[in-house]
Amino acid sequence: MRNKLRPFRDKALARGIAVGDVERWMDTVRPCVTLAEGGDGEVVGRFGGPLMLPVGMAHPFHPFVAAIDLAALPAGATDLPLPSEGQLLLFAYPENFGDEHDMGNVVYVPAGTAVEERDKEGWHWFDLDEEYQEVFAQFPQEALRATADVSLPYHHWVEMSEEPRWVPIPGHPRSEELAAVWIEAHDDIASPGQLQLGGYADQEAVDTDPVAYAAWCAAKEAAAGRWGGGEPVSGDPADWVLLADWNPWIDGLEGATVHWTIQRTDLTARRFDRAFTMVFRNP
Repeated sequence: MRNKLRPFRDKALARGIAVGDVERWMDTVRPCVTLAEGGDGEVVGRFGGPLMLPVGMAHPFHPFVAAIDLAALPAGATDLPLPSEGQLLLFAYPENFGDEHDMGNVVYVPAGTAVEERDKEGWHWFDLDEEYQEVFAQFPQEALRATADVSLPYHHWVEMSEEPRWVPIPGHPRSEELAAVWIEAHDDIASPGQLQLGGYADQEAVDTDPVAYAAWCAAKEAAAGRWGGGEPVSGDPADWVLLADWNPWIDGLEGATVHWTIQRTDLTARRFDRAFTMVFRNP
């Protein structure tokens, strides 16, 4: 993976960042999969298409976004302990309604599960007015091709809980500059695409880690009894990972990003129903 980061390394050193700082930042690299509608990669799923849910399962609360064939993903392309087969279904509405609630769903359909086609509009929580109909009509409907990529952090601040304040990422005093270099070098290293599995979360204004914010929101929602089913929920970002990122590129929702996150223990146990979804939007 480090070989792929040579353009990043060269740009960082050219800015006068010490080689030790650059190398430590490169040590944080994570493998990820970019899923795009074009390119030469293998087809591993699709945006939209028929919604196939397990027989008898209630319709998820949010709109259907994509289905991913886990068996078709490149081997070892992420560091997530994903199942080796089956379908991963992602659901979300890419709008931030000004709250910190769970804004999506993840459904895992093991291989061999009896499924039935369902109405993709069965999620409606309200009568859709013209604005929402226009947005939903723009959800992509294309095959997804996979490219194995690498990811570095886009964020550069963390909150010190013992004395509430924002500081550079511990151990990385040049984190702001290094994150900026990664944003600049990304297109020279990784593939373009709307959907990403694993890696680091990205959004239009990303000084802090979106996964850390999702962990905080999930723990808060669980403490209030609104999420988590009464089971323990950690607010420690180290206990959470990014499952998937989606940049919708939808007219009327410019600047929106969807982050599907999950606790590491739930991912290992295949408890995808306990994924927590955040939507960021910078209109």
